[in-house]
Amino acid sequence: MKAIARIEAARAEMQGWRHALHAQPETAFEETRTAELVAQALNAAGIEVHRGLAGTGVVGTLRSGTGSHAVGLRADMDALPIQEANTFAHRSRVAGKMHACGHDGHVAMLLGAAKHLAATREFDGTVHFIFQPAEENEGGGRAMVQEGLFERFPVDAVFGMHNWPGLPVGEFAVMPGPMMASSDVFEITLTGRGGHAAMPHHAVDPIVAGSHLVQALQTIVSRNALPADAAVVTVTQFHGGDAWNVIPGEVVLRGTARAFRPEVQDLIESGIARICNGVATAFGAEAAIRYERRYPPTVNTPREAAFAAEVMRSLAGDERVHTNLAPTMGAEDFAFMLQVKPGAYAWIGNGPGESGCVLHNPRYDFNDEILALGASYWVRLAERFLARAASHT
Repeated sequence: MKAIARIEAARAEMQGWRHALHAQPETAFEETRTAELVAQALNAAGIEVHRGLAGTGVVGTLRSGTGSHAVGLRADMDALPIQEANTFAHRSRVAGKMHACGHDGHVAMLLGAAKHLAATREFDGTVHFIFQPAEENEGGGRAMVQEGLFERFPVDAVFGMHNWPGLPVGEFAVMPGPMMASSDVFEITLTGRGGHAAMPHHAVDPIVAGSHLVQALQTIVSRNALPADAAVVTVTQFHGGDAWNVIPGEVVLRGTARAFRPEVQDLIESGIARICNGVATAFGAEAAIRYERRYPPTVNTPREAAFAAEVMRSLAGDERVHTNLAPTMGAEDFAFMLQVKPGAYAWIGNGPGESGCVLHNPRYDFNDEILALGASYWVRLAERFLARAASHT
């Protein structure tokens, strides 16, 4: 891999930003300290700063030359509600919160790229640096779009990037089409009739009904979905009862569903309703279902995915850029930006993921070794995208 020399020389500054963010993590829509650090760094570089979109969002705007084209580069800022298990010096100082997904590194890489582009201005057009809040579960990307992100900051295309444990340092991945799955959530309340544990014949046991329901829900994927369509239905919570000798009157099940196509989302949602009602009826209980569509699939446009791969190859070489990996069933709210603008979401290798250094793990930590390479990708992408756009005007 070959990071831009000037950016490599500035890696210590990027590492300083990252470590400061890691030590003071902030969760969804609470990223006030993070937004302040971002705004100060952008201001210091001479970049126009806009704050307040989606509450804590920050957009930096940098113009050079007379070009009319623009590109958006996005980094997410929020942390997770996880108690950190690491003991290094920059570990989280906030109880119950940590940067367990590397958004601290994403911010640092984009800030490093912004500072370099502001100093060199070797592009003709406009770059919008989008620092997004609340990627984890709360849809900050959707909020930014709904509040007029692309009306206020028009772009020809938008690009995002995430570190990827398990992908070696120095390698990238970007694929046309689906990159990550949708993310929906469901809550099922089964109501029976409570009673004495020694006299189950007087009760309608919702725990028994719920146990059958957990198993039956798996048939949506195994027996209803097209085998070629990847899908996941997972029950993650089962709440019911408070005493050893009491059959509760109600249980609550919650979980998540993932797919790559809206038609499969429709199939899952209708299948959950059908099976819940059928199982409840079979056991004499009643079912109430709440199904919420959170994030759509993250789908790269082919042209922008191919362009991103070209930029990656210029930095890492052909053999270190993957364009045919399987998409992941994880979800990403960058999908909302890709619903309204062409663009591509990519992965940058974070290393082997040993000793728990995997996403959403209490021992995770972003790999500082990739800061310069990631920032170099952003710089080269912005420069080449605007040059290409100008040549096609």
